[in-house]
Amino acid sequence: MRSINGTGLIVAGLTATLVALIFPIWSYADRSGTGLDTLNAQTVSTRYGPLSALDRDFITKVRLAGLWELPAGQQAEERGTTQAVQTAGEHLMEGHTFLDARVREVAAQLSLELPNQPNAQQRAWLTELSAAHGDEYDTLFANILRRAHGKVFSVVAQVRATTRNTLVRDLADDANTTVLDHITVLEDTGLVDFDALARDAATTGPQPVTSSPAPPGPTPSPTPPVPVTPSSSPSFSLPPAASRPKPADTDKSKDDKDKSKGKKED
Repeated sequence: MRSINGTGLIVAGLTATLVALIFPIWSYADRSGTGLDTLNAQTVSTRYGPLSALDRDFITKVRLAGLWELPAGQQAEERGTTQAVQTAGEHLMEGHTFLDARVREVAAQLSLELPNQPNAQQRAWLTELSAAHGDEYDTLFANILRRAHGKVFSVVAQVRATTRNTLVRDLADDANTTVLDHITVLEDTGLVDFDALARDAATTGPQPVTSSPAPPGPTPSPTPPVPVTPSSSPSFSLPPAASRPKPADTDKSKDDKDKSKGKKED
């Protein structure tokens, strides 16, 4: 009797353990709140392909970027104390004039409403720039705009890699080209603080998936390099050496042909 009860307890325990292991896997696919569940719930169908929440957020961000970077670019053309800053302002105006026309066209085709005013953070940036003058303005302009473009650049890449909507995909291509151009001309000012950009990314961005060790330091006495000598008997067959007539022989042969040709004509 005791043996039967002991066996039953063991079987019951194993069964409960198996159920505990299987149930989360079985229920995960249908559980509300998973990534796939959220994607499906927030995606709408259009004639140009599915339109996700990320797609719609991207379209809004493109519009918002133009709403504050266009006046920032115009201001840089007027206040910039160097040609590089003025050139960057010109690129911002040209690029966002083009992108704003594109995003309004895409939004109209997808029946999306777009904002008409910059958000609070963008208005604060414009206020900060308007209060600066001279070298201070140049430095603020280059760094504020470079930081903003760096964050948008990662969003553009994510949307371009995942969108299923053809209009959004084309808009992401245009945005990628424009944003990269703006990043380049802002860096060409020579005023971008790359250390600050790295610190900002480290404190606000996602942590790396894997932890890579720091590179090893230099050894105090590195060993001298050992040259590699070719094998005396290679395992593959070499092609035969090419041969060509000497330049003198070539000229003589040409003269002989010309003489022969002259005799035939006579």
